[in-house]
Amino acid sequence: MKTWILTAVLLVGFNVFAQHGGRGDRQRLTAEQRTELQVKKLTLELDLNDSQKANVQKLFLDKNKKVETAMAERKQNREAGQKLTNDQKFEMKSKMLDEQITTKAEMKKILTKDQYEKWEKMRAEKKNKFEKRSKKYQKGNKR
Repeated sequence: MKTWILTAVLLVGFNVFAQHGGRGDRQRLTAEQRTELQVKKLTLELDLNDSQKANVQKLFLDKNKKVETAMAERKQNREAGQKLTNDQKFEMKSKMLDEQITTKAEMKKILTKDQYEKWEKMRAEKKNKFEKRSKKYQKGNKR
């Protein structure tokens, strides 16, 4: 009897832990959907006019499509068991930084001075939040 109870408790316990939060199999938003949400958020935060919205939408859509393509390529390589060489890592990081520089320059052209300063502040806050979260994650997963 004790064995049956112990077995039942273990099975229930395993089932509880087997239920992951759904993050792994959830569908990602398309580039268009992400762009629309980003533009709406910026419109609320920066009070963009119609011309600015259109320009930001075009810029972000282009950026999000490039990111989507790069992620798909990276996923395909990972599934094939290919690891990036140091040169490939350097090239990927360099491209990413070039994209950030381009985005920043384009946003400076699109936004007014006040809007641009507020946008920069928002980016810095988002970056700090991400860094804190990643440090917290790294501390919890030390091996």
